[in-house]
Amino acid sequence: MKKNISRKIALLGSLLMLADAGASFAQDISSRFPLVPYPQKLTVGQGLFVINNQTSIVTPASKKYQQEAGLLNELLHNKLAVRHNGKALPKNSIQFVEDNSITAEEGYHLQITSQHIIIGAKDGAGMIHAVETIRQLLPVGIENKQQALPSQLSLPALNIEDAPVYAWRGMHLDVSRHFFSIAYLKKFIDLLALYKFNKFHLHLTDDQGWRIEIKKYPKLTEEGAWRTFNNQDSVCMKKAADNPDFVIDPQHIIHKDGKTLYGGYYTQAQMKDVVAYAATRHIDIIPEIDMPGHMMAAINSYPFLTCNGENSWGKLFTKPICPCNESTYEFAQNVFDEIMDIFRSKYIHIGGDEVERSDWAKSEACKAFMQREGIKDLPALQSYFINRMEKYFNSKGRKLIGWDEVLEGGISHTALIMYWRTWVPKAPVEAAKNGNQVIMSPGNPLYFDNAPDHNSIDNVYHYNPVPKGLTQAEANGIIGAQANLWTEYVPTENRADYLYMPRMTALAENLWTRNHKYNSYLVRLRAQYARLNNLHVNYRLPDFDGLVEQSVFTNQAVLNLKKPLPNTTIHYTTNGNVPNKNSPELTAPLVISKSSYIRLAAFKPNGVAGDVYNLHYTQQNLAEPVKADVKAGLLCSYYPGEYKSSKLMASVQPKETFVVDSVVVPKAVTAPGFGLRYQGYLDVPQDGIYSFYLTCDDGGILKVAGRITVDNDGWHAPVEKSGQVALKKGLQPIELNFVEGGGGYTLKLKYSINGSQPMSVPADWLKH
Repeated sequence: MKKNISRKIALLGSLLMLADAGASFAQDISSRFPLVPYPQKLTVGQGLFVINNQTSIVTPASKKYQQEAGLLNELLHNKLAVRHNGKALPKNSIQFVEDNSITAEEGYHLQITSQHIIIGAKDGAGMIHAVETIRQLLPVGIENKQQALPSQLSLPALNIEDAPVYAWRGMHLDVSRHFFSIAYLKKFIDLLALYKFNKFHLHLTDDQGWRIEIKKYPKLTEEGAWRTFNNQDSVCMKKAADNPDFVIDPQHIIHKDGKTLYGGYYTQAQMKDVVAYAATRHIDIIPEIDMPGHMMAAINSYPFLTCNGENSWGKLFTKPICPCNESTYEFAQNVFDEIMDIFRSKYIHIGGDEVERSDWAKSEACKAFMQREGIKDLPALQSYFINRMEKYFNSKGRKLIGWDEVLEGGISHTALIMYWRTWVPKAPVEAAKNGNQVIMSPGNPLYFDNAPDHNSIDNVYHYNPVPKGLTQAEANGIIGAQANLWTEYVPTENRADYLYMPRMTALAENLWTRNHKYNSYLVRLRAQYARLNNLHVNYRLPDFDGLVEQSVFTNQAVLNLKKPLPNTTIHYTTNGNVPNKNSPELTAPLVISKSSYIRLAAFKPNGVAGDVYNLHYTQQNLAEPVKADVKAGLLCSYYPGEYKSSKLMASVQPKETFVVDSVVVPKAVTAPGFGLRYQGYLDVPQDGIYSFYLTCDDGGILKVAGRITVDNDGWHAPVEKSGQVALKKGLQPIELNFVEGGGGYTLKLKYSINGSQPMSVPADWLKH
């Protein structure tokens, strides 16, 4: 045991001395302490505080903060005595001290000396944040409750003064499309607390399932919580052939009346327990009951909710409940009465997004209602519903949150707006100017169900929640941000873990510190993985550096990879099969001298694989340049309309053609859906293997020298794909076809040569 203690003390000592070790981050003190998010101010002291069996936890005599003290003791496996006396500070103690001199909300002061630890805050939230800071300073082994703690633990002497930049630091989880256990919700809450989030947005109802017991309407869960497998499940089942994280979770499958059903729900008692669990960690759970759209699961059992008794899909979305019948409001108020009894939060999310209003226009009852109430159009009719529900919420002491569509027909300035539609950038600006508080949650980069790539963490870390066009006073209305995890294609808890972790750590630091010491953050993030292992989080492994999906070579190529983390192994196949732990291990550079297809993945010690990388190696000759009289810029042809593949533009005439000096969408492109074709030449300055990196939302195909270089086609969220082409110096033909389906576009093109860092294509290369 003494050897273990010495080793831990030596390790902590080495952390304190990293600056003298010649590391690249030596000048940055933040890199010496693996805290995420990093504190606003940290200064290093002398020595160590040793926690042993004689250490006590001291709270005020009033027993205030005993809950927070209990959580600290729980982290230490309940080994310490907790005293409620508030007397003068004894040695070898951890004391919770109320400090009203701290003015920042959720702020705290943490002082660690060789004699004691003092945690100062003016409220329990600040105390919890200090506890979580201590947690991250302790060895990761404390997370393993089955493993005995050593008799002594050491913490470095330091002083921290800390508080968050943003008041709203949230994460969202959709339990309607796919369902998650109570145990998983608590695991999720623990991670939110660890990284100092304070809001948990729980999406409880949607077309695919109603997940919360409402006693006045029992069929909502008796029937609405269960479904036969749908088209989203079938996509997951197909993907499960290569990835076990897509297997439909059997714990949520039942067999009833000869049918196989998927689903589940939370009883009110269960959810009250979860709410209480979150409250002890100062996490506010915000329930979302989506209305008036996304209500198919409820309408199936209670068809009186619609204007015509029908329940089906419209052009894009399901038909909504009817805002012209009093029975609708009676139902909604009854539901929310029970929701408010379960959830303590002062915020209730009503959704209000993606409403198919066409049936309202056909309803005679709605026509009469609109005339009687002076409602001019269908967006205003939806606003009538939202505003009436807000008044009801307010009468119960609650505040309404709606997705940014609720702005369309007019909204009171007291409602909170949650912005998600990246293709409507004016929405948060208008809301803030209207006096609404705004929570930023744009699909790019904060929809964590979008497949991650090697840019994802960087994009989240550097995302600025404050949009352009606001005065400082108006910008104060941007109260924070949250990331959303929609689960249409997330059937397991493992898949959910993979999608939000580690991206949520980047968001945590963005919203808490915003110090933008990105290299330091990456170092500290690597230190977090061992803790996540102990917490059984199926995080996404760091990306390999320098991989290109479509690689070319003239004579030979060398595949030489570093392990993404020290305790991982890399396995690969050359026969097209998915690699597993029994596949050949890549332990040395692999020389490739013929066209090959290599699939590889990194594996954690528990045998779980990271992403599978599909690498195509093609032998090419250097493409000969062409001769042509050229002008500056590329030609960009504009094709308004919806094209699900860029190949579909081939038989269509463009509306307009522009000359552009970079690969960006011209400002004159205004259609919600469109295609673009960029044509011309690249005037490349030297012979070499050129790599191109194409990021698209929705899709695109890049050809260089007549060769398909990057295929990133089809409708999808922003994702980068890469490819190479062998080129000689001179003019090389280029063609880029890009399509946007109507939900906000992203288009970026970068290049590198002979393995250099990716950079934007220079304007003077572009010719036509």
